[in-house]
Amino acid sequence: MDAFWIVVGSGVLALAYAFFAYGKVKRFKVENERVNELSEIIHGGAMAFLSREYRWLFPFALLVGALLWFTIGMGTSISFLVGALFSAVAGYIGMTVATRSNGKTSFAATLGMNEALGIAFRGGSVMGMSVVGLGVLGIMICYALFKDPNIVTGFGFGASSIALFARVGGGIYTKAADVGADLVGKVEAGIPEDDPRNPAVIADNVGDNVGDIAGMGADLFESYVNSIIAAMAIGLTIFGDRGVFYPLLLSALGIASAIIGTMFVRVKEGGNAQVALRVGTFVTGGVMIFGSYFITKSVFGDLTLFWSVLSGVAVGVLIGYVTEIYTSGDYDAVKQIAKSSETGAATVILSGIAVGMKSTVIPVILICVATLVGFKFGGLFGIACAAVGMLSITGMTLSVDAYGPIADNAGGIAEMSHLPHEVREITDKLDAVGNTTAAMGKGLAIGSAALTALALFAAYAHAVNLDAIDLKDPYVMVGLFVGGMLPFLFSALTIQAVGRAAQSMIDEVRRQFREIPGIMEGTGRPEYERCVDISTGSALKEMVFPGLLAVITPILVGYILGPAALGGLLGGAIVTGVMMAIFMSNSGGAWDNAKKFIEEGNFGGKGTSNHAAAVVGDTVGDPFKDTAGPSLNILIKLMTVVALVLAPLFI
Repeated sequence: MDAFWIVVGSGVLALAYAFFAYGKVKRFKVENERVNELSEIIHGGAMAFLSREYRWLFPFALLVGALLWFTIGMGTSISFLVGALFSAVAGYIGMTVATRSNGKTSFAATLGMNEALGIAFRGGSVMGMSVVGLGVLGIMICYALFKDPNIVTGFGFGASSIALFARVGGGIYTKAADVGADLVGKVEAGIPEDDPRNPAVIADNVGDNVGDIAGMGADLFESYVNSIIAAMAIGLTIFGDRGVFYPLLLSALGIASAIIGTMFVRVKEGGNAQVALRVGTFVTGGVMIFGSYFITKSVFGDLTLFWSVLSGVAVGVLIGYVTEIYTSGDYDAVKQIAKSSETGAATVILSGIAVGMKSTVIPVILICVATLVGFKFGGLFGIACAAVGMLSITGMTLSVDAYGPIADNAGGIAEMSHLPHEVREITDKLDAVGNTTAAMGKGLAIGSAALTALALFAAYAHAVNLDAIDLKDPYVMVGLFVGGMLPFLFSALTIQAVGRAAQSMIDEVRRQFREIPGIMEGTGRPEYERCVDISTGSALKEMVFPGLLAVITPILVGYILGPAALGGLLGGAIVTGVMMAIFMSNSGGAWDNAKKFIEEGNFGGKGTSNHAAAVVGDTVGDPFKDTAGPSLNILIKLMTVVALVLAPLFI
């Protein structure tokens, strides 16, 4: 009972911290009417999208919940609905606070770098702490009701379902707006990215929040809870109650570590915000490692499982650092892509593809190391604990990640509000750091997805008594090939969806430039609302089929070909899905920062043919890094958790 209340208390503490951080953001006053107006417009567009998306998802959640009630049981059904609800609430909280923080960050930049960083990071920390607090409390509510981790898997299923639609829908929205704003506004019209004359500028700023706040928050929420639930399910069979509460106590420690880490995010005027955020992350990881030593010793009487947890924490931080090397303008990979712009858009694209492919090597090796260390010191439970260790610092890593779109919006608002040039210089620095932190967040999400999927797969194998994957079995081979193909099909569907939505956006932006008098002179007002509506409608329509594909495919394979073939399907999807996710996310991040590197004055700067070539590369990378790549994380976890929840039907 002591462990139960410690975990519950940590969840309450996380939400209390989020409330405290929001209070500090809310109390900051913006004394600029135009900044407040723009922030309110972006807030309205983001919340309108979220409201429409949730109205689409509500009937889906009720239908799946009803089917689970009649096929699996009441407990799994209720857990599913609670998981879906808590995931939606986390997204709502994060979106609300982020869109209230963007204008405040712009105005804070008039006071200096540290003030602007403080507002942006506090706004992001509300998302980070809400995710871990709601995740832990949701798991504890379901466990208190049903006393069985196998029933609590329904909570993870609900979280994964909402996450996939949120990630796919948000990714389509943001990239349709981004592509329209870039190709027509920057390349054809020759105006800055956040120029108020660009009809897609508001939709673009709304999209930053829809994709990287609601989408990334839902992604890490379901990774976080599924890693804990998988470890609980496996731990119960090996260690009984100790195995159930050990991953929960690690999560409680992670919350405390993240709160301590936030206290170290400080930067002096003229300092480096990247270093400040990195220090906060390293402090969080260090406190987590230190505390897990004593928790492991207390629960099990020895340190065997500590090494599994240590491997997960260390690999999570290292994957983030490796991602930075491949996607930050401070390193050679991005500079080489920028240099390739001297010979045109084709070489920019080729360079970016090569960087993305190379970037898979070290993260995959690190994932393999965490898997082997976890297994050596704890078997399948050790792998699950490594995943919990990697995700235990989600409160901090998601706070850093959510800071990015707030800083990006702040730059846009500064541009549209015609704030002094030195303000835009500060927001540009924060935005450049935000691009890197977003890429690092995606790297951690991919690494954690791999370990979480492996942990869920282990729980599935235990549930259906699957001791080994027999490659001599033709059904298994069929499952393996179908699973390996799915990430490619899923990526194609999401990228095509972005292309169709972007075409509608491009046509609309061109129409407005052509038909509305005075736009380029600044005397005519663009129809921003029309662009927001196009992105919203396209995203909601296009997200349905890829989302259903992830749910229906494992059910069909399990029913038709059996549990062994479904095991093959999951194995194939995990391997190719992780590779594709790393490749696309890092290619897209590298293209984006190569464009920004040129915009800083390198290789000719803005308005040159080099810049135009880099914009083309960035446009190709947009659906890679913000739609298809991140969505693959959820695809492999959702298919695995569907298999685990429905395992009784396949036996």
